[in-house]
Amino acid sequence: MNLMLDVQLAEELDDFADFLPSEEQLQQWAEAALAGRTEFEEPEMTIRLVAPEESQELNSEYRGKDKPTNVLSFPFEAPPEVPLELLGDLIICAAVVQQEAIEQDKTTDAHWAHMVVHGCLHLLGYDHIKDDEAEIMEDLERQILASLGYPDPYLDEEK
Repeated sequence: MNLMLDVQLAEELDDFADFLPSEEQLQQWAEAALAGRTEFEEPEMTIRLVAPEESQELNSEYRGKDKPTNVLSFPFEAPPEVPLELLGDLIICAAVVQQEAIEQDKTTDAHWAHMVVHGCLHLLGYDHIKDDEAEIMEDLERQILASLGYPDPYLDEEK
C-alpha cells in the first residue's frame, strides 16, 4: 500500500511542539490501520493537528457538542462513477490528546497512535455507537496497536 498522507498543522500549536508526533509516525500508524485493505491501492487522507478552539468549533458544528474532542473523522464519499481513493480527513486536537494521555497514564506516543488508528477505522466505516459495533472496532484497535508494539488502550478503562 502506498498511502498518500497530507499532514496539516494549525498555527496555534507552538505550546505542543514537544508532544506532536512526526509525519513518519502519523504515516506508520495510518498505514497500520489500513493494512490488508485490498480495496485501496493508493489511498489518500489528511490529518490536521489543531488547537482546542478549532476542535471545539468543528465538534459543535458537526456533532452538536460544544467542547473540544480528541479526534474527529470526516469520511469522503465519492460518487460511484468517480474512482477516487480519498478516505477523508482526521482532525486531532493536540491539547486533548496530551491531557488524555496524562489522565489515562499512557505514553504520549501510545495515545497518539490510538487516536490515529481510531480515526482511520472511522474513515473506513467502523463505529462504536452500538455495543456490538464498539466491540468489533475496539478489537481491531487492539490488534492494530499490538502490531505496532503498543498496549491495549482500553485495559485501564475496564478495571
